[in-house]
Formats: sequence, C-alpha cells, structure tokens
Amino acid sequence: MANDICIEFDDVVAGYKDFMILNNLSFKVRRGSITLLLGPNGAGKSTVLKTLFGLLKPRQGRILLDGVDISGASQKELLAKGIAFVPQGRNLFGQLTVWQNLELGGITLGTKTTHERIPEVLEFFPRVKERLHSQASALSGGEQKQLEVGRALLLRPKVLLIDEPSIGLSPMVVQDVFKLLQKLAAQGTTVLMVEQNVKSALKMADDAIALESGQLVLHKKASELLADPNIERLFLGGGHVPGAVVPAAAGVPL
Repeated sequence: MANDICIEFDDVVAGYKDFMILNNLSFKVRRGSITLLLGPNGAGKSTVLKTLFGLLKPRQGRILLDGVDISGASQKELLAKGIAFVPQGRNLFGQLTVWQNLELGGITLGTKTTHERIPEVLEFFPRVKERLHSQASALSGGEQKQLEVGRALLLRPKVLLIDEPSIGLSPMVVQDVFKLLQKLAAQGTTVLMVEQNVKSALKMADDAIALESGQLVLHKKASELLADPNIERLFLGGGHVPGAVVPAAAGVPL
C-alpha cells in the first residue's frame, strides 16, 4: 500500500560532474523496515545515501519522503524532515569530549532540547555513557561508532541512513550495532544501510535491494535472498542461474 512506503526513488539520475553513478534508478522502501543495499564496488550504494541526504543533487527524477518530493532539498531541510546520516569511517571531533560531540550533533535542536535528549540517547549506549568526559579520540572503534549513531539519534530520525557501520569493528560490536538498528526499526525508524558483511546483514534486514551500474537488479525479502541456494552464484560471479533475476549483480562480497 502507498501509505506503507517511506522512501521512493523515481527514475533518479545522479553523479559527479559529467559522470553519472545512478542511472534511472527506481525503488521503494517500506516504512519501519531495515533495507540493505547490495552491489559490487561502484554500483551506486553509497551514492544512493548521499543523494538521499542532499550531498548530491539528482540530475533527473524524484526522491519522495512519505509521498512528498524532497529532490534537491538542503541537508538542513532534510534533517528537519527527520533524515539522519551516519557516513562511512570516523566522523567525530576527536579532541572534543563525548558530551561535546553529542552537543554538536543536536545543534539544530537548540541547547535545551539537546540536553534533554542526550540522557535518552545514552540509554542505548551504556559504555559510551560511562565515558562522557573522555575525548572522542580515546574511545575504542566500537565506542566511536556508537557515539556517531547516538549523535544521529538525537534528532529522533524517521529515516536513518548508515554506510558500512561494521568497518573496523569486532564481530561482537557489529552484532551490538545490528541489534540497535533492529530495535530502532521496531520503534518505527526506517533504516537504509550499506554493509560489507552481507550475510550477517541479511540476517537482520527486512528487505534487500541489489544495484548494478546504478540500476536496480533485485528487490526482495532479505530472508528469501539469504535462503536462496543460488546466493553464492548470484553474488560471487558464478555465472547465469536459470530463472535468476540478478545475473548482473555478481561481485557482492559475502
């Protein structure tokens, strides 16, 4: 049903200068779901997140949020509409404390609201809560990633975009991050993510979207893709599978 759709890409073309990454891309993301973007390097996964967050402007097509066209909106406008982005890598102010990083994360909210919400967010991250007055650079990789996610959660986002959350983290910390994303989705947040640990991510995701050369080649339930006996042939370059929808999606790391 239309009212179940949170995000829609409609014939979107986007890229850098004269080099287009997304080529007439169309897909829909269900409200309150965790949707995993799959595809080989250069397929356009991170570009989808950047375009949705206003870091790139669509050259063609529309991006809809709850049925409203947000194509070309500024990042400030998108934050106000409830879209938060946790990019790949470390994006903290290392010389500032955990508390100061959280304050900066809520800068669009105002000081009073930010200070009211920080304790609420820290309940998700007890280890980070214990280190409020430590420099962010002194935190472990897992704690830094949790702080980044926590900073995004200050905005109480309707949509959380997260790019490669597991990079540099131990398997145990990755599972903690995945459990948090599941909890957020259960509370109504729509999560759109890129993740290199495809099998682990498919186990916790609701839906999977595969891209090849900036175009959609697959969109199905994550559980169905995980259970597909052809999954390794489809995503590890095993050649054409009779009846398969996605021969072009070979090369996704598992």
